Amino acid sequence: MVRSRRTDDWGFPRWRPYGSGTAATEVRTCDRHGCTNAGDRPAPKAPNRPERWYFCERHAAEYNANWDYFAGLTPEEAAARAASEQAETTYRKASHWEWGGPGDGTRSRAELDALAVLGCDPDADMIVVKAAWRAAAKESHPDVAGGDKTKADRFRAVQAAWQVLSDADLARTAAGK
Repeated sequence: MVRSRRTDDWGFPRWRPYGSGTAATEVRTCDRHGCTNAGDRPAPKAPNRPERWYFCERHAAEYNANWDYFAGLTPEEAAARAASEQAETTYRKASHWEWGGPGDGTRSRAELDALAVLGCDPDADMIVVKAAWRAAAKESHPDVAGGDKTKADRFRAVQAAWQVLSDADLARTAAGK
């Protein structure tokens, strides 16, 4: 005789996580002929229609590379559609995120400020940063500028910016990023 065993699927609260049941999950395959990967990326079959293809990542990228939203429209109709959709767009960037400034999130605020002091883009690599640092240091060095206080302040700011960026780059390479 089979002995009954206790399951965690009784009562409230539910003691097992949702989706961890014993039933098999149904996986939709890619709609591209011959592909057996999971089709988990929907793509429209036609503009402004609810029908969708379901592709894998590779085939969705291939499909989207050839997609033209304004196909079959005259330039005037395309401009009118773009203008009407632009009028429907009411969202804007949340103002509480503006403190972060530009960048892709890989650099700290201090690094972005240091890049601004050197006149570099937020995504500049260390080769560009080093060239900008050398040029700025040569221009405002006390031996070249003499007793000019503004050049001396600029030189100190450039040196501090270089220190911040080189320390961050050293830490990043030590961490293996």
